Amino acid sequence: MVTAIPEIMPDPSPAQILEIITRAVFQAGVKWSQIAQHWDAYREAFANFDPQQVAVFDSIDAERILAQDGVLRVPRKVQASIANAQALLTIQREFGNFHAYVASFSGYAALAKDMKKRFAFLGDMNVWYVLFRCGEPVPRFEPWVTTIPGTHPRMREMVEHARARGISPEV
Repeated sequence: MVTAIPEIMPDPSPAQILEIITRAVFQAGVKWSQIAQHWDAYREAFANFDPQQVAVFDSIDAERILAQDGVLRVPRKVQASIANAQALLTIQREFGNFHAYVASFSGYAALAKDMKKRFAFLGDMNVWYVLFRCGEPVPRFEPWVTTIPGTHPRMREMVEHARARGISPEV
């Protein structure tokens, strides 16, 4: 099965940002194809990733999501996604929008550190993935990825696809 390569979304809406973050959370430790194959179920379960709606999800909503066909039954990832909607709304209140938040940092390292504090279940690879997909500046992939254990073939494929189209946000 060929899995669609995740695209860069320049100037993403808050819902698109939450979708990218949620995908990063659910892809962690799982084959990309497993998540891609059922991504419509995630959209349905998470109210099309509307941060306003997801941020107020309660335990009943979490149980509904966990029962949704096609969604991984990992309570920690569901709770992280709800918390991440809340974090995204906090960023919007504090900075006006996600782009202004990103631009408020002097460099990638400080931004990545802050994102890992603000957002649940985001590690180094997830932060790079989220920023890359949102069209925000990220370090060049090849030297940066040597700091992350593993080979990450799907990430490489995503980067090569973006470069071939001339839209890579790498600096």
